[in-house]
Amino acid sequence: MIPLRYNIGNLRARQVSTLMSILGIGVVIGVMVSMMALNNGVTKATVSSGSTENLMVMREGAEAELSSWVTKDAFRIIRAMPGVSAISPELVILFKLPKKDNPKGSNVTVRGVTPAAFQLRPYVKLVEGRMFKPGVNELIVAKRVANRFVNCNVGDSFQFGPQKYNVVGLFEADGPAFDSEMWTDADFLGNARKRDQYSSVVVKPVDSKAFNDIKNAIKNDNRLKLAVKSEYQYYADQTQGLLGIKILVGIVTLFMMFGAVLGTMNTMFSAIASRTRELATLRALGFQRRTVIATVLIESAFVALLGGIAGVLLSLPINGISTGTTNWNTFSEVAFSFRVDPPLALRAIMIALIAGIVGGLLPAISAARKPITRALREI
Repeated sequence: MIPLRYNIGNLRARQVSTLMSILGIGVVIGVMVSMMALNNGVTKATVSSGSTENLMVMREGAEAELSSWVTKDAFRIIRAMPGVSAISPELVILFKLPKKDNPKGSNVTVRGVTPAAFQLRPYVKLVEGRMFKPGVNELIVAKRVANRFVNCNVGDSFQFGPQKYNVVGLFEADGPAFDSEMWTDADFLGNARKRDQYSSVVVKPVDSKAFNDIKNAIKNDNRLKLAVKSEYQYYADQTQGLLGIKILVGIVTLFMMFGAVLGTMNTMFSAIASRTRELATLRALGFQRRTVIATVLIESAFVALLGGIAGVLLSLPINGISTGTTNWNTFSEVAFSFRVDPPLALRAIMIALIAGIVGGLLPAISAARKPITRALREI
């Protein structure tokens, strides 16, 4: 093998071109990481909302809580089933409210809950103000919603339909879809909007056996005519309403990968073009073709690896930036943050490394296959 100090010497001798190559690859990877961080944030805001240990009960055929209803009689039947540890009846309604950057506004999910909802979702924490009181026109608002919509901070009030609502607290849910919602008392919301049914019922069984028993009991009870699935599966299905973003992310990521490969290939072709005699001399000294190819690939992979690390570093300023989009399954706003986490960063660096190897392979083979006598005569 050709000593690694040969590769280090080459990179030092071409510091400017090496740094430009690293920066070029880094910019491409940085854009790719930004798009992957967007997809990561969307996924966190939907799929992570549900627990694999909870059951979500809705009307048969309903794809979202907005199009579902569960009667109060059905709720009482489910509550009486053996093996139920906790149960949360919930009512979901959309309020169209003005945004700070768009007076026409957007739909916000308002969830009517009981105290059991907080027991099933302990990650929902008040960060400002107090909890709403049962039976009155008070609600708590996700902090991300308060940052994007007018009159949604503690002490504010807004009008929706004939009813006035007072904001008494702000909460955070650490990323899930609940960070895009307002919560209030279920009975008050039902009375205010003239809804005498719930949208869904979330059930926490005592153990895995009870999970299956309750699921089968609900499915087989002809009085209920309800569908049941894990809460995790329900929120995973909601990502279909964000399919447009996922397709966009996939297309941009593919183009960025292609750009990283072309950029690396162009860099290595340029680097090898000025080293034809040098590589031919290595072969004249007795080094085999595969050894020359290997040494070029090592340089290409190293430059791409540094470019990948640079790309991740360039993308870090967007980490945590909040934005939002519309979920077309629920027709409501979903607030999320760009998330550059360690698995994503590692994946981006691996993509850059693969791009470096693929991008350096063709120039390496081209240089190694050139006849020694011809290569030694080139300037």
